[in-house]
Amino acid sequence: MSDAPARTPAAGSSAPPRANAVVAVLALAGIVVSLMQTLVIPIVPELPKLLDAPASDTAWAVTATLLAAAVATPVVGRLGDMFGKRRMLLVSIVLLVSGSVVCALADSLVPMIVGRALQGLAAAVVPLGISVMRDVLPAERLAGSTALMSASLGVGGALGLPAAAFIADNWDWHLLFWVSAVLGGLSFLLVLAVVPESKVRSGGRFDLVGSLGLSAGLVSLLLTVSKGADWGWTSGTTLALAVAAVVILVAWGTYELRAAQPLVDLRTTAKPQVLFTNLASIALGFSMFAMSLVLPQLLQLPAATGYGLGRSMLTVGLVLAPQGLVMMAMSAVSAGVTKAKGPRVTLMIGALIVAAGYALNIVLMTEVWHLILVSCVIGAGVGFTYGALPALIMGAVAPSETAAANSLNTLMRSLGTSFASAIAGVVLAQMTTDFGGFALPSQNGFKVVMAIGAGAALLAFLFALLIPRRRPAAETPADGPAEPSEVTAAKA
Repeated sequence: MSDAPARTPAAGSSAPPRANAVVAVLALAGIVVSLMQTLVIPIVPELPKLLDAPASDTAWAVTATLLAAAVATPVVGRLGDMFGKRRMLLVSIVLLVSGSVVCALADSLVPMIVGRALQGLAAAVVPLGISVMRDVLPAERLAGSTALMSASLGVGGALGLPAAAFIADNWDWHLLFWVSAVLGGLSFLLVLAVVPESKVRSGGRFDLVGSLGLSAGLVSLLLTVSKGADWGWTSGTTLALAVAAVVILVAWGTYELRAAQPLVDLRTTAKPQVLFTNLASIALGFSMFAMSLVLPQLLQLPAATGYGLGRSMLTVGLVLAPQGLVMMAMSAVSAGVTKAKGPRVTLMIGALIVAAGYALNIVLMTEVWHLILVSCVIGAGVGFTYGALPALIMGAVAPSETAAANSLNTLMRSLGTSFASAIAGVVLAQMTTDFGGFALPSQNGFKVVMAIGAGAALLAFLFALLIPRRRPAAETPADGPAEPSEVTAAKA
């Protein structure tokens, strides 16, 4: 028997007359945000020279985006539920454009870090877009539309890397950020013109104490994970931040359980469908980032190593670009499986495909076409999983909590990628080979990281198995839109 939950009518009072345009505009906004995350990759090795700063300091141009995104995503999601998802979507895009302009004008480290942090504050665009879709699209369009919106993250990243490498190789690097600003401005105008505002609001007071506590805990945790290798895993700074993260997050959780209107409803996140979906998201975030670490290095390492392919960054982008197209194609297939069998089955299928892709890479890693094949297989799995995750979350929460719940799920994936970066970094730093007096990651090191990536995907499959086949009737969101006054009263 299918475990697909019965669909209720869309939360919005009526479907917009331009549903296709709404989906296209929101997906474009998601692609623009993911482009922002990859634009800087081709110039990271050159940043010390471009900004006249040590490499240890220029690394903050990447770290600042990670920290800002982690802090903003749950906070902006909650604000979207309270004051309007479209409104917060527009605010997020304005922050993206502002950050892009600051970076485009930067010639030193501090404005670059400030600009990159502003860009990171726009990370909630995708969960907000998915939440808008739930409220304004007809039910029969929701599965395919949310799958496409989720896939926009991977599509933008895959297509943005070769474009960014081409621009960086042929023009001044500031043009990268002017392009980002122009695309962001276009997205803002299209959202303003095409996307309607949802009438579903939770109302209530914003949990300032909870937002500050969560932000402090996440920053401490992510600094520990992302900078631990540079500072030393046993250094006083790393250990102090790790202890602070645990203490702050435990205190934050205790406060949230007692708060009348919490930033994150921990009781909702403890529902099996939400809990195991979020755990699967962490595992998938870990698994998918392992590929982003390994494939570019294999392509760029000198051919004289015996396993490197000696290719340029532009070639790296071109090799990974087909993955984005595969993800886009698989989003439609994912939606079909979700309609027929439910998002739980879709998630399981996607996790197994990702694991198979990593297993394939362990034996196929010596030719360019090997890596194209592997990236496409993993991309197909990602297309399935990214479509299933928001469907599972929205199937377990009320419409007035959609943005906050989707934003938290996005944060879980981001935490997984941070853990992957740290663990893969340790593995590759320990398993090295000597090349002309320089220590380079060994082929076996890459294979170990691939095996860990496959294991993480299988762990996501196991979490998916634990998701209930059918939700209890009491947990099914009420049909139709909830009046804001009713939602507010219920939460008071």
